[in-house]
Amino acid sequence: MASCKSSGVKCKAWQFVEGCLPGSRPCGDVCLLHDRKLRICDELEAIADRLPSVDRLKCRLMATELVPLLRMSHAREEEHLFPALAKDATEGKRMASLGRLRAEHIEDECAAQDLTDTLLTIGHGGGVANPEALGFMLRAFFRASRRHIAFEREHVLPFIAQQNRTKRPET
Repeated sequence: MASCKSSGVKCKAWQFVEGCLPGSRPCGDVCLLHDRKLRICDELEAIADRLPSVDRLKCRLMATELVPLLRMSHAREEEHLFPALAKDATEGKRMASLGRLRAEHIEDECAAQDLTDTLLTIGHGGGVANPEALGFMLRAFFRASRRHIAFEREHVLPFIAQQNRTKRPET
């Protein structure tokens, strides 16, 4: 994945990313993945808003993108952001937040797999047996995803950027 800085493409939350980690690449990649996840959340919301009517092609497309994108995004966060956040942390609030974020990754991936199965069934001609339940399932997923992204953008990325600014000598 191209970084925000080297590709000239900036994610929507670039102000939270710049200076996050040396070269800004890992945080830039996470930020771009956040943008992709938010786009999928918008698509899932559109599906929920149109129920009981469904666009079968859109259901299939979302089903094929959802789990791979989450796994890639979560792996990137856990590989780069979480260790930076855990560095010099004690058993306080930061460690509790890390535990919660890791648990949310597992919950989100399980929910995404359930959604994928349902969207694939609908996308391949299956009916929407209970539009209210499907709407609730979709909304629960995209609202949780948006909250997770907001927390990382508002707290995790700026914290890491601040830590890096205090460790680097001013030039």
